[in-house]
Amino acid sequence: MWVTADGRIRQELLADGRYEEARDGREKAYTGRYAVEGNHIEYVDDTGFTATGDIRDGVLYHEHLVLYREGDPRIAEPGDVTAN
Repeated sequence: MWVTADGRIRQELLADGRYEEARDGREKAYTGRYAVEGNHIEYVDDTGFTATGDIRDGVLYHEHLVLYREGDPRIAEPGDVTAN
């Protein structure tokens, strides 16, 4: 599970090559498939939209988003307004 620092976006990369992305509490806001080659990820949304991501130093850079592994101390706890 990958999460933005503010916790608003959560992206789960499933073992079967599918992904589910929740945004602002809306579960499965985006779903589709993904493929990994090295540290690079290619996404194809179920609507046909494509995107890419790269994992560098344990951080997922997905288009304009920066996501951290769930449990990373950089992720805000619910109700925490002091997070980066």
